[in-house]
Amino acid sequence: MTRTARELLESTTAELAPDSHANRLLPLIARGAARRDTLAALALEQRHVIAADLRAFRHLAARPAGEGLSAGPECAAFFGMLAEGEELARDRLGAFAAACGVDPAREAAYEPLADCQTYPAYVAWLALNGSPAEVVLALSANFAAWGGYCATIAEALRRHYGFDDEACGFFDLFAEPSAGLDRRALAAVAAGLGTGRLNEHEAHRHGRLLQTYETRFWHALWERDQRSAP
Repeated sequence: MTRTARELLESTTAELAPDSHANRLLPLIARGAARRDTLAALALEQRHVIAADLRAFRHLAARPAGEGLSAGPECAAFFGMLAEGEELARDRLGAFAAACGVDPAREAAYEPLADCQTYPAYVAWLALNGSPAEVVLALSANFAAWGGYCATIAEALRRHYGFDDEACGFFDLFAEPSAGLDRRALAAVAAGLGTGRLNEHEAHRHGRLLQTYETRFWHALWERDQRSAP
Protein backbone atom coordinates (compact mmCIF):
# COMPACT_ATOMS: atom_id res chain seq x y z
CA MET A 1 0.00 0.00 0.00
CA THR A 2 1.35 3.44 -0.92
CA ARG A 3 1.82 5.65 2.10
CA THR A 4 0.88 9.30 2.24
CA ALA A 5 3.45 12.03 2.77
CA ARG A 6 2.19 12.53 6.32
CA GLU A 7 2.50 8.83 7.12
CA LEU A 8 6.00 8.73 5.67
CA LEU A 9 7.14 11.75 7.68
CA GLU A 10 5.73 10.35 10.90
CA SER A 11 7.08 6.83 10.42
CA THR A 12 10.53 8.09 9.44
CA THR A 13 10.71 10.40 12.45
CA ALA A 14 9.73 7.52 14.74
CA GLU A 15 12.16 5.08 13.14
CA LEU A 16 15.11 7.48 13.27
CA ALA A 17 14.49 8.80 16.78
CA PRO A 18 17.77 8.58 18.72
CA ASP A 19 18.24 6.44 21.78
CA SER A 20 17.23 8.36 24.90
CA HIS A 21 20.78 8.00 26.24
CA ALA A 22 22.54 8.99 23.01
CA ASN A 23 23.13 12.60 24.06
CA ARG A 24 25.43 12.37 27.07
CA LEU A 25 25.84 16.11 27.48
CA LEU A 26 22.14 16.89 27.71
CA PRO A 27 21.61 15.40 31.22
CA LEU A 28 24.58 17.43 32.50
CA ILE A 29 23.09 20.65 31.20
CA ALA A 30 19.62 19.68 32.40
CA ARG A 31 20.78 19.43 36.01
CA GLY A 32 23.20 22.36 35.82
CA ALA A 33 26.30 20.17 36.01
CA ALA A 34 27.86 21.12 32.67
CA ARG A 35 30.68 23.63 32.95
CA ARG A 36 30.14 27.14 31.61
CA ASP A 37 33.21 26.68 29.49
CA THR A 38 31.42 23.76 27.83
CA LEU A 39 28.42 25.99 27.14
CA ALA A 40 30.81 28.48 25.56
CA ALA A 41 32.21 25.73 23.35
CA LEU A 42 28.66 24.81 22.35
CA ALA A 43 28.08 28.41 21.24
CA LEU A 44 31.34 28.52 19.33
CA GLU A 45 30.72 25.22 17.57
CA GLN A 46 27.27 26.43 16.59
CA ARG A 47 28.86 29.45 14.92
CA HIS A 48 30.52 27.12 12.46
CA VAL A 49 27.49 24.85 12.08
CA ILE A 50 25.13 27.72 11.30
CA ALA A 51 27.47 29.29 8.75
CA ALA A 52 27.83 25.98 6.90
CA ASP A 53 24.16 25.00 7.08
CA LEU A 54 23.04 28.43 5.88
CA ARG A 55 25.09 28.06 2.70
CA ALA A 56 23.94 24.46 2.22
CA PHE A 57 20.26 25.35 2.54
CA ARG A 58 20.61 28.29 0.19
CA HIS A 59 22.27 26.01 -2.35
CA LEU A 60 19.55 23.39 -2.00
CA ALA A 61 16.84 26.01 -2.49
CA ALA A 62 18.46 27.36 -5.65
CA ARG A 63 19.98 24.20 -7.09
CA PRO A 64 19.48 24.29 -10.86
CA ALA A 65 17.91 21.56 -12.92
CA GLY A 66 20.20 18.73 -13.93
CA GLU A 67 20.44 15.02 -13.39
CA GLY A 68 16.96 15.12 -11.84
CA LEU A 69 18.26 16.89 -8.74
CA SER A 70 16.64 20.32 -9.05
CA ALA A 71 14.80 21.32 -5.91
CA GLY A 72 11.41 22.04 -7.44
CA PRO A 73 9.13 24.70 -5.92
CA GLU A 74 7.99 22.67 -2.91
CA CYS A 75 11.48 21.62 -1.83
CA ALA A 76 12.86 25.07 -2.63
CA ALA A 77 10.28 26.63 -0.30
CA PHE A 78 11.30 24.23 2.50
CA PHE A 79 15.02 24.92 2.14
CA GLY A 80 14.40 28.63 1.77
CA MET A 81 12.57 28.66 5.08
CA LEU A 82 15.42 26.72 6.68
CA ALA A 83 17.88 29.32 5.41
CA GLU A 84 15.76 32.10 6.92
CA GLY A 85 15.74 30.22 10.21
CA GLU A 86 19.52 29.90 10.17
CA GLU A 87 19.85 33.64 9.65
CA LEU A 88 17.67 34.27 12.69
CA ALA A 89 19.55 31.65 14.69
CA ARG A 90 22.85 33.31 13.79
CA ASP A 91 21.54 36.62 15.11
CA ARG A 92 20.28 35.09 18.34
CA LEU A 93 23.39 33.04 19.02
CA GLY A 94 25.38 36.15 19.92
CA ALA A 95 23.47 36.73 23.15
CA PHE A 96 24.00 33.12 24.24
CA ALA A 97 27.72 33.31 23.43
CA ALA A 98 28.08 36.57 25.35
CA ALA A 99 26.31 35.09 28.37
CA CYS A 100 28.83 32.24 28.27
CA GLY A 101 31.72 34.72 28.40
CA VAL A 102 32.70 34.55 24.73
CA ASP A 103 34.35 37.71 23.41
CA PRO A 104 35.70 38.40 19.89
CA ALA A 105 39.22 37.36 20.81
CA ARG A 106 38.08 34.05 22.23
CA GLU A 107 35.89 33.40 19.21
CA ALA A 108 38.76 34.12 16.82
CA ALA A 109 41.13 31.82 18.71
CA TYR A 110 38.71 28.90 19.04
CA GLU A 111 39.55 25.71 17.14
CA PRO A 112 36.40 23.70 16.31
CA LEU A 113 36.21 20.03 17.20
CA ALA A 114 36.20 17.67 14.23
CA ASP A 115 33.38 15.52 15.62
CA CYS A 116 31.24 18.62 16.11
CA GLN A 117 31.62 19.55 12.46
CA THR A 118 30.81 16.19 10.86
CA TYR A 119 27.09 17.06 10.87
CA PRO A 120 27.37 20.25 8.79
CA ALA A 121 29.91 18.54 6.55
CA TYR A 122 27.36 15.87 5.71
CA VAL A 123 24.61 18.46 5.21
CA ALA A 124 26.94 20.12 2.71
CA TRP A 125 27.42 16.76 0.99
CA LEU A 126 23.67 16.33 0.80
CA ALA A 127 23.35 19.81 -0.68
CA LEU A 128 25.54 18.69 -3.57
CA ASN A 129 24.51 15.08 -3.97
CA GLY A 130 21.18 14.34 -2.32
CA SER A 131 17.78 14.12 -3.95
CA PRO A 132 15.97 17.17 -2.50
CA ALA A 133 12.82 15.36 -1.33
CA GLU A 134 14.95 12.70 0.37
CA VAL A 135 16.97 15.42 2.09
CA VAL A 136 13.74 17.05 3.29
CA LEU A 137 12.61 13.77 4.81
CA ALA A 138 15.96 13.06 6.47
CA LEU A 139 16.32 16.57 7.90
CA SER A 140 12.74 16.64 9.17
CA ALA A 141 13.33 13.47 11.18
CA ASN A 142 16.52 14.90 12.66
CA PHE A 143 14.92 18.21 13.57
CA ALA A 144 12.45 16.46 15.85
CA ALA A 145 15.29 15.34 18.15
CA TRP A 146 17.11 18.68 17.89
CA GLY A 147 13.99 20.56 18.96
CA GLY A 148 13.65 18.43 22.07
CA TYR A 149 17.28 19.04 22.99
CA CYS A 150 16.81 22.79 22.61
CA ALA A 151 13.72 22.83 24.83
CA THR A 152 15.61 21.03 27.61
CA ILE A 153 18.62 23.33 27.30
CA ALA A 154 16.53 26.52 27.31
CA GLU A 155 14.79 25.47 30.52
CA ALA A 156 18.08 24.49 32.17
CA LEU A 157 19.84 27.70 31.23
CA ARG A 158 17.14 29.70 32.97
CA ARG A 159 16.86 27.47 36.03
CA HIS A 160 20.48 26.58 36.74
CA TYR A 161 22.63 29.17 35.00
CA GLY A 162 20.57 32.33 35.42
CA PHE A 163 20.41 33.16 31.73
CA ASP A 164 17.76 35.66 30.65
CA ASP A 165 15.31 35.33 27.76
CA GLU A 166 17.66 36.99 25.29
CA ALA A 167 20.49 34.61 26.13
CA CYS A 168 18.11 31.66 25.72
CA GLY A 169 16.62 32.95 22.47
CA PHE A 170 18.71 30.71 20.25
CA PHE A 171 17.33 27.58 21.91
CA ASP A 172 13.81 28.97 22.23
CA LEU A 173 13.79 29.43 18.45
CA PHE A 174 14.10 25.70 17.86
CA ALA A 175 12.30 24.42 20.95
CA GLU A 176 8.79 24.74 19.54
CA PRO A 177 7.68 22.95 16.35
CA SER A 178 7.15 25.22 13.37
CA ALA A 179 3.76 24.69 11.76
CA GLY A 180 4.93 26.54 8.66
CA LEU A 181 8.00 24.37 8.25
CA ASP A 182 5.92 21.23 8.83
CA ARG A 183 3.54 22.27 6.04
CA ARG A 184 6.41 22.88 3.67
CA ALA A 185 8.02 19.57 4.54
CA LEU A 186 4.73 17.80 3.90
CA ALA A 187 4.34 19.51 0.51
CA ALA A 188 7.93 18.69 -0.45
CA VAL A 189 7.61 15.01 0.48
CA ALA A 190 4.27 14.77 -1.31
CA ALA A 191 5.84 16.28 -4.43
CA GLY A 192 8.73 13.83 -4.23
CA LEU A 193 6.35 10.91 -3.96
CA GLY A 194 4.24 12.24 -6.80
CA THR A 195 7.19 12.53 -9.17
CA GLY A 196 8.85 9.30 -8.07
CA ARG A 197 11.94 11.17 -6.88
CA LEU A 198 11.85 10.01 -3.29
CA ASN A 199 13.58 6.78 -2.41
CA GLU A 200 12.58 5.94 1.17
CA HIS A 201 15.59 3.70 1.69
CA GLU A 202 17.99 6.46 0.66
CA ALA A 203 16.18 9.02 2.83
CA HIS A 204 16.48 6.73 5.85
CA ARG A 205 20.17 6.22 5.14
CA HIS A 206 20.69 9.98 5.10
CA GLY A 207 18.66 10.31 8.28
CA ARG A 208 20.63 7.64 10.12
CA LEU A 209 23.90 9.34 9.22
CA LEU A 210 22.58 12.71 10.32
CA GLN A 211 21.55 11.28 13.68
CA THR A 212 24.95 9.62 14.08
CA TYR A 213 26.75 12.87 13.36
CA GLU A 214 24.39 14.72 15.71
CA THR A 215 25.34 12.25 18.46
CA ARG A 216 29.03 12.80 17.73
CA PHE A 217 28.52 16.54 18.13
CA TRP A 218 27.15 16.20 21.64
CA HIS A 219 29.58 13.44 22.62
CA ALA A 220 32.57 15.55 21.63
CA LEU A 221 31.36 18.37 23.88
CA TRP A 222 30.65 15.88 26.69
CA GLU A 223 34.20 14.54 26.43
CA ARG A 224 35.54 18.08 26.50
CA ASP A 225 33.54 18.78 29.63
CA GLN A 226 34.82 15.62 31.33
CA ARG A 227 38.45 16.34 30.46
CA SER A 228 38.15 19.83 31.89
CA ALA A 229 36.46 18.77 35.12
CA PRO A 230 38.53 19.35 38.28
